[in-house]
Formats: sequence, structure tokens, C-alpha cells
Amino acid sequence: MRTEYSKESLEINDVNSNPVEQFKKWFEEALQAEVMEPSAMNLATISSQGRPSSRIMLLKGVENQKFIFYTNYESNKGKDIIANPFVALNFFWPELERQVRVEGIIKKVSAETSDSYFKSRPRSSQIGAWVSEQSHPITDRKILEERYQQLVKKYEGQEIPRPSFWGGYKVIPERIEFWQGRPSRLHDRLSYTKESNNNWKIERLSP
Repeated sequence: MRTEYSKESLEINDVNSNPVEQFKKWFEEALQAEVMEPSAMNLATISSQGRPSSRIMLLKGVENQKFIFYTNYESNKGKDIIANPFVALNFFWPELERQVRVEGIIKKVSAETSDSYFKSRPRSSQIGAWVSEQSHPITDRKILEERYQQLVKKYEGQEIPRPSFWGGYKVIPERIEFWQGRPSRLHDRLSYTKESNNNWKIERLSP
């Protein structure tokens, strides 16, 4: 199956010198284009055995030049991050024929930041964070449903605290690539690489 891409082009002279600012621009255009799940991203991690794995996550913010998301620290991805703090993110917006790849180092956000975000979540999602021992086997879905109802009763009329095993991560980018689909498979690829002086080097890559 082949799709011919021809909507836009990508020129070095037209992009922001800071790739995070360029990402924000493209993200805003994805929102305006009503892309389905524009914040959806593929997060790739490496285990202590050197095995890669990936899954779709939701970006929750871009703050201080860092990409933010939240999850269970005791999940498989959390264990991978402890073993290897280098990760990759991939955003794909087919409606705009665009892709953004981010590579960098990942760290936990502060407990205060995680607390603040947790409080902003719907109450059902707060309880869900307590219910799920993410990535651990369970014998039946009923176990989750029973835990959920127990916690609904437990915290009725009370503020739900953030679990210590749940919180945010920030990805500090070292390389970001922007991909724009073009005709004849001659796609535009612009790569930003962070240099030792914290400036960004921009290069055009062959498709």
C-alpha cells in the first residue's frame, strides 16, 4: 500500500532555531487540524537485558524545554527507565503527513509537580491509578472492578492522595527530527542535535 504525500514542504530557513519551539508550532497546527489524538506518542525504552519495547503514551505538557508524561513507576516501562535512562518518543500525525522523533534522557519530575497534576485528573482516573498494578498479571478483570468499587467507598467524601508509585517523567531532548511527507518518497527530514554549548545544530537528512 502506497500513499503519495504532497501537502507541505520543510525548509531549514522556515523552521525555528529551537526544535522544542518548532514542535510546539507543529503541535498547535495538529490541534487546529483536529488530528485524532495529537498528543499520542510512541515511547520506546530499553530493558536491563538490552531488549527494546514501545507503547503509546499521551504527552501531558512541554515545560522548560522538556516533554512531560505520567505513568506507574513500577510498570515495565518504569523498570526499563531505571535500567537505562535513554528513551525515544515518536509522534505521527498522518492528517498533516508529519512525524516528529525525539531522543533524550528521562528523569522523574518533582513530587510537587506530580501531586499537582494528579489533583487535576478526574476522580475516576485518580482511583484507577490506585487500582492498577500496571504490567502485573491478573487472573480476571473482575479483580480490577472489585478494587475500584472498594476504593470508591474508601475515599467517599475525601481527597484521593497520589500513590507513591505513580507520577511524572520529563524527557530532556538531545536530538529531535521533523519529517514532512513529500512526493516520490523524497520526504523532507530536518534533524536538530544538541551540541556541548547547548546550541542546536540543524541538518537536512536524506529520506
